[in-house]
Amino acid sequence: MRVLLDEQLPRRLAREIVGHEVSTVQREGWAGLSNGRLLRAASDRGFEVFITSDQNLQFQQNLRSINLRILVLHAVSNAIEDLRPLVPGLIDALSESESEIGDVRHVHA
Repeated sequence: MRVLLDEQLPRRLAREIVGHEVSTVQREGWAGLSNGRLLRAASDRGFEVFITSDQNLQFQQNLRSINLRILVLHAVSNAIEDLRPLVPGLIDALSESESEIGDVRHVHA
C-alpha cells in the first residue's frame, strides 16, 4: 500500500511502518502545501493512505472527494518516542480491508 506521512510527523516514522511503501510530504517536495492541495497531489500520484496527527483535518476538508484513506494518530506529542507505541495499531489499520476511500480512522495507544 502506498502511504504518505504528513509533514508534522517525524520522517523516521516511515521506517517503522513495515510492509508498505511509505513516503513523506518532504520527500515528495510538497512541504508547505495547503491541506487541500496536498491531499489532491497525493491522490493524483497514487497514494492510498495519508497519515497525520491533525485531528481537525476531517472537519476542514471534503475527504469523500479525495481518493485517499486518512489515518489520524493520537499521541501526547509528535516525537518519535510518543508515536512508536501507535505503530502496531497503525499497521493494523492499514491492513483493514473494509476501510473505504474518504474514511477517517483514529489510532490511539
